[in-house]
Amino acid sequence: MKREIIITSDGSSTIHLPDWNEQYHSKHGAIQEAKHVFIKSGLDEIKLKNISILEIGFGTGLNAFITFLEIQNNSRKIKYTGVEAFPVSVEEVKKLNYVSELNAINFQKEFDLMHASKWEEKILISENFTLQKQQKKFEEINDKNTFDLIYFDAFGARVQPELWTEAIFELMFRAIKKNGILVTYSAKGSVRRAMQKVGFIVERLPGPPGKREMLRAIKE
Repeated sequence: MKREIIITSDGSSTIHLPDWNEQYHSKHGAIQEAKHVFIKSGLDEIKLKNISILEIGFGTGLNAFITFLEIQNNSRKIKYTGVEAFPVSVEEVKKLNYVSELNAINFQKEFDLMHASKWEEKILISENFTLQKQQKKFEEINDKNTFDLIYFDAFGARVQPELWTEAIFELMFRAIKKNGILVTYSAKGSVRRAMQKVGFIVERLPGPPGKREMLRAIKE
């Protein structure tokens, strides 16, 4: 499938799949979307000092890198697990402009390490951020009561509806701890109902630029 790097409305890059008319991040702003959906609506709601995060769709590493940057000036520690069935290529990573657009030149080494690190191994990116990338399909996730926060950032239900089913969210419900939070950019009714059916308490929130709403789910 053809893939190309494009610049989104906030100046940050993403990967575009023309055959699907789908992007890894919002064309209205990759960085803006990541900060709004996953940091403001997710990470900022977790008040724990030690946080375990699961990302569904590691992709470009943007969500992981922004999360890393968010905790550099506080005492929180994060264990980050990123699941990805089809890793982004080294050539594509080199064309992404996240380090410069986030004014994070001092952390270029850490961004590079996130992508260069071996899959399945736990890597210490910094004293307060540990990363483990897992190359597998989402339906192969079998963790139980492990994560405080889930970033659900799969390709949209329009192109990959099988990733937004009740069966997948049952796996998410098992993987997340009591009082844990799952956030996603999606606001589809079918997605909300699938989450609710497996036991999540779901709320609609204002979406990032270019999107009216998003979803946040809690395991009570």
